[in-house]
Amino acid sequence: MRVLHADDRMVVIAKPAGLLSVPGRTEPDCASARVQQLYPDALIVHRLDQPTSGLLLFARGIAAQRELSADFAERRVGKTYVAIVAGRLEGEGVVDLPLAADWPNRPRQQVDHARGKPSQTRWRTLAHEGEQTRVALEPLTGRSHQLRVHMAQLGHAILGDALYAAPDIAAASPRLLLHASELRIAGHHFTCPPEF
Repeated sequence: MRVLHADDRMVVIAKPAGLLSVPGRTEPDCASARVQQLYPDALIVHRLDQPTSGLLLFARGIAAQRELSADFAERRVGKTYVAIVAGRLEGEGVVDLPLAADWPNRPRQQVDHARGKPSQTRWRTLAHEGEQTRVALEPLTGRSHQLRVHMAQLGHAILGDALYAAPDIAAASPRLLLHASELRIAGHHFTCPPEF
């Protein structure tokens, strides 16, 4: 974990893949605990899935947490992720598919047109790497596993995705190739390029 920015209102870190954002039921080690060792007043504002790397934001104190959380809730935050997906994906577009929990198969999420919450992801091709594509993903909503489900539904699952990709695509990388690379909030623009 690297601290990329710290001031009296917020802390931004680069979370490594495999580290929880908040404590798990049986795993106390997490980004939140590590940041609080350095900044005892740091409070989580949003989360990244355990296998996802990249920018993670913490607020300094309750008042800042309330304000920054409101920015997320009211969609005043810009987030861009970089992923490597299976197959050759061309151009750009928006995936608009409602998502809901797949309760019998938690933590999986599923497309559910009857019960699902509206979910939109903007995608754009960055480069082709053989039979794989590097893409920029911009979540317009913030549902659990949204980017992973949407790319799989598009027919281009993210490499290393053990939950949503076919076995050969899941095995194509030892980690999920999804990285939170840009965060725009409260007049700040943070960047952190992926290591893949």
